[in-house]
Amino acid sequence: MIKFLPLDKLNGRYSDEIRKAVLRVVESGRYLTGTEVRGFEYDYSEFTQTGNCVTCASGLDALWLILRAYIELGVMEPGDEVLVPANTFVASILAITDNGLKPVLVEPGLSTLVIDERQLERLITPRTKALMTVHLYGRISWSGEMADFCMKNGLKLIEDNAQAHGCMTLNGRRTGSLGDAAGHSFYPGKNLGALGDAGAVTTDDGILADVIRTLANYGSSEKYLFRYCGRNSRMDEIQAAVLRVKLRYLDKDNEARRRVAAMYMEGIDNPLINFPDILPEQSNVWHQFPIFCKRRDELQEHLYCKGVETLIHYPVPPHKQQCYSMFNNLSLPVTEKIHATELSLPINPVLTEKEVRTIIDAVNGFS
Repeated sequence: MIKFLPLDKLNGRYSDEIRKAVLRVVESGRYLTGTEVRGFEYDYSEFTQTGNCVTCASGLDALWLILRAYIELGVMEPGDEVLVPANTFVASILAITDNGLKPVLVEPGLSTLVIDERQLERLITPRTKALMTVHLYGRISWSGEMADFCMKNGLKLIEDNAQAHGCMTLNGRRTGSLGDAAGHSFYPGKNLGALGDAGAVTTDDGILADVIRTLANYGSSEKYLFRYCGRNSRMDEIQAAVLRVKLRYLDKDNEARRRVAAMYMEGIDNPLINFPDILPEQSNVWHQFPIFCKRRDELQEHLYCKGVETLIHYPVPPHKQQCYSMFNNLSLPVTEKIHATELSLPINPVLTEKEVRTIIDAVNGFS
C-alpha cells in the first residue's frame, strides 16, 4: 500500500538533527517559553519577511487570537461579519464564531478552489470588518485586487496559511506576509509540520502582536496580572526545536512536491478526471493534490484496491455540518460540488518516481 502520508519516512530524513534538537531541550530543563521558541519565532519571521511572529498551540488558536485581539483593540465587536470561503476547513469558521463574529460564506471558484473575489462586493455590509482568505490545498488565495478591495472598504485582511507554508506571489512575497495578520498551523501533516500540535501568528503590526502574545498567556503580560480574558496557548520548546530543524528544508521539500505534481499533471490522462487551474509554479506548494471525479467514491475504492491510499478534503462542507445547523439551508452549489467530487492523491517529498507512476497508472485505469 502506498500510504497517503508516511510521517515516519518524512521525519526520518532528519532524525539525527531532530534527536539532537530534542535532547538539547530535555537537557536544558526549560520546556516552555525558552530559547527554542524565541529562536523559531525569529527564524519564521525572517522566513516570512514579517516584523513579528507569535507562537501558539495550534492553527485554530492562531486565527482565534487574531480575531480576539482585534476585538480587544476595538477594531471589531461581537456581531460583526467576516468574509470567509465556504469550502474551507471548519477551523477557519470556528475561529470566527467562537469570537461571537458572523461568518459570511463566500463561494470559491470551481476551477481555482479558493475564494471567488468577484463575489465579495455584493456580500459586504456595514458590519463587515474583515476578509479571511484561505490558501487552501497550498494554492495561493491573494491578489493585488483583493488587497485593494480590503483597503477601500476598511477591512482587515487575514490569511489562513495553515496549508501553504513557503508559497509565494509572482513578485516573491510569501504567504503569511500578504495581509494584516496570518494564522499558521504546524500540525504534523502540514508542509512544515511539528511532532504534535503547534501554531503561530505573523504580522507587521507590533501592537497587534503584543495583544496576541498577552492573550495567549492567559491574558497576562505581567505575572499574576491579567489584562484580558485570554487562554493558555503555547508552543512548547520541543515543537519549536523540531520546527527549526525542518524549516531549513521547507523550500527543498516544496520543490519535491512540485516535481510530483508535475508528473501527475503530465501523466494522468483519464476523461473521468478533472484538475483545478494550474497556477504559476511558486504560487502552489501542493499541500494536497486534488482531483475531481463525479464517481469519486468509486474512484477511491478502485485506487485502494490498486494499493493507493487517498483522502477526501473534505467530505462535508462547513455549512452542512451539525454544529452549524443555522447554515444547513444555505445553497452553495459550487462548494457542494467541490466537496462531492474532490479526492486527494498522495503528494509528499518522499514519494518515489516508481510510486508516482504506479498511482498514475491506477488513476488512468479507472473506468
